[in-house]
Parts: sequence; C-alpha cells; structure tokens
Amino acid sequence: MKIGLSYDLKDAVKRKAGEPDDVLEEYDSTETVEGLVAAIGDMGHETVKLGGGREFLSRILAEKVDLVFNIAEGRGNYKGREAQVPSVLEMLEIPYSGSDPQCLGICLDKPLTKKLVATAGILTPRWHVVESKGRLQDISWVEFPFPAFVKPAWEGSSKGVRQGSRVDRKGQLDGVITALLEGYRQPVMVEEFIAGEEITVGVIGNSPPVVLGIMRVVPKKKSKDFVYSLEIKRDWENLVEYECPAQLPAPVLRAIQEASLKIFDVLACRDFARLDFRVTEAGEPYFLEINPLAGLNPRSSDLPIMARKVGWTYNALIREIVDSAISRYPECV
Repeated sequence: MKIGLSYDLKDAVKRKAGEPDDVLEEYDSTETVEGLVAAIGDMGHETVKLGGGREFLSRILAEKVDLVFNIAEGRGNYKGREAQVPSVLEMLEIPYSGSDPQCLGICLDKPLTKKLVATAGILTPRWHVVESKGRLQDISWVEFPFPAFVKPAWEGSSKGVRQGSRVDRKGQLDGVITALLEGYRQPVMVEEFIAGEEITVGVIGNSPPVVLGIMRVVPKKKSKDFVYSLEIKRDWENLVEYECPAQLPAPVLRAIQEASLKIFDVLACRDFARLDFRVTEAGEPYFLEINPLAGLNPRSSDLPIMARKVGWTYNALIREIVDSAISRYPECV
C-alpha cells in the first residue's frame, strides 16, 4: 500500500514578529516524520511525504496514495485548523487515519468540548470563557472558585500553558488574561484548578476502542499545586517521571477508564486519542481536555512514552493506528 504522510514541520512555518515563543509548539520535528516513515515502512508499505499547507495541496493532487497518515496540525490560529487536511482528503475521497473534521474542530475548542462532555455526565472543572478585554469586565467572579487556571481556548501542546497560568485570586486575572488575548488572538478559558494527580490516558482503536494505558505524571519536585506546563514538557527528562500503569486505587482506575471510553465515543473520535485528567485526593477524576491528534514523536510524546511503559514498541503503536484506519475503509482491506 502507498501511504501518504501529512504533517506540519516547525521549520516550514515562519514565526511572525511579536508572536509568543511557543507559537510553533504544535508543529512537528523531522524526528517525528522520520520515525513514522520507518514505522510505516516496517509494515511493508511505501511512504510518500506530503508535508502541510500549500505543499500538501500540490502533492496530494500529484501523488496517487491509498491512504494518508495524518498528523498535520493545520495553519493559522483558527479553531478549525486541525480539520483542514481531513476536509481536503474527504473532498478528494482519499482515506486517512485519525478523526474526522467535525471531531477535530470540536476537540480543539476546549469550552465546547467541556460542554459536550459535561452533558454526558462526566466531571469537568468549572469554567468561564473570556472573548475580549471588554468582556472581562462583564463576568462576575464572586462565586468562581480560586485558585484558577488560565489558558487559550483553542490550542494544544500546552501552548500558552505556563507556570504563571495558575492564579490564586481574582486580582491576578486581568494581567494573565490580557496577555493571552493579545498574544494568541483567541478567547481565553479560565478554569477551576483541581489539585491532585496529573493523569493522561491513551485510547486506541475502534469498534470497540480500548485504553492503551493510564499514565501518572509525577513531578520530581513534589508539589500539590503541580502544573504540567510547557516549561515542564520542554525539560521533561529532568523534571518529571512517568508512571504507567498509574499506581492508583483500582476503583479510581476503573472510573478513569470508563470516563475515557465514554468521552472518546461521545466526541466521535477515531483510531487514537489522548485525554488529560486531574484526580483529587478523594479519587474523583476531572476531565480537562482531549487530543484526537496526539503527538507521535518516538522519544518525547506522551502516547509513545505510554506505549513503551506498557510493553509496546513504537512501531507496534503506529501499526495499530494504521490498521484501525484501514479497517474503516473497505476499499483498503
């Protein structure tokens, strides 16, 4: 089978003057692309590098591929940017891996995702959305619980999530929110901060999907107010340890697993996804967000790290994603 690989490289996109230093954080490295090429090749398939943006458009029209393995994050800061490549592929009737445009568009919009998940009966921290500096003055914070956590509403890869994102009182909000509104040019979400364990969950497959692993992110410097921020992720080897399977009570693990599979289903995810939770001291898991286009860097992305912890090779993880995608397209089987 001839498999195209769609992706956006950090080196392929220029950072504009005045943009935050993490504006390209979601985009991939050549290490990820070469890892995927090797893993797909190990399955016996031919790989064609399609790239992203305008390069992708020209190459997908020129190349005849049987399936596209999609990790492209899309261009711009639009909340629908992750849907760009899958939308083109659907228009051209080309099979592809991962979730469809609707799912990707919903899941990048954190407030919308939380509304849908909450409607399904899943615990999620309370939140407000601030669309502009003017709107900031209209929101009543009297009953809102502090500390709170402040982050861009339409980002992934911890963009805009820093150690200073946790605020202890209302008086700190204006400065943090204003900086995010100006830097990321999108709404800002203010979320109740849940003290407790940082948990990330991998879900893989379809009909039915299964939980690959439940991983606890353990800071080397213990703190009940630990934030899995961009600073931590950029220096993860020195600052955190990953525990998988997570050493939590069996009822808590069951609750996390059941919530993860329910969320995967409610949001209509496909093939693979990664979900983030915080678990309170009382053992209650609170859903934070989901990434149906989770990072696949062989060395540093959470999902491959989790796979290694449960005994999977990187190639086995990619094989499972490819096979899950192929099974959805009768013409590819």
